[in-house]
Amino acid sequence: MADSHHTPARKRTALAPDVRRLDERAARAWTERMAVRPLAGARYAVDSDSGATYVVDLDARTCTCPDYEIRGETCKHMRRVGIEITTHRAPPPGERAVDCGVCGVGTFVPAEAEPPHLCSNCLLESGDVVRDRATGDRLVVGAVTDRRADEVRVPGGQTVADYETNTGYPRDDLVVEATYLGDVGRENDRTYSFPLSRLERVDDATLVD
Repeated sequence: MADSHHTPARKRTALAPDVRRLDERAARAWTERMAVRPLAGARYAVDSDSGATYVVDLDARTCTCPDYEIRGETCKHMRRVGIEITTHRAPPPGERAVDCGVCGVGTFVPAEAEPPHLCSNCLLESGDVVRDRATGDRLVVGAVTDRRADEVRVPGGQTVADYETNTGYPRDDLVVEATYLGDVGRENDRTYSFPLSRLERVDDATLVD
């Protein structure tokens, strides 16, 4: 924790079905080797084991493969794209894959989202109640900045990363600005700067010390 300034504030993967109970196209969608790559918008490239690549457009509900273009069927490629999205192996339309800026875990964010990009485990938002892992104190998040703990300086000239109680947390952690829960709304409440890894979300805000 570091005093910075005065203020006037996981997804589960679906299991594969019993392919013996599926029709032929659905079974092939689940079992054949295919690679799905997101393109622009709601379009996805599907690389098949034969070496051919087809483009599925989810908005138009079309595919460039012969099974769709000649027979008009919901082909295995369209079904495979749906499987990849449902099982969180491919981003849904309007989102893209990124690495979490804190823990490095892959996650999906809106296509136009600006950094910092955070996974659901690391994501904190303004107004969230969090617990200081070091002291057990509760705080209210003011903002998650896009600056690193070894970049942000606090009164005294040292960085958040070099602050004595922050040793042991990643120096490249994003900085979170937060106010102690008991000080929120007071005339002289203060915002403190923390490395993100030092804080964890408190789902039950009634657990206040």
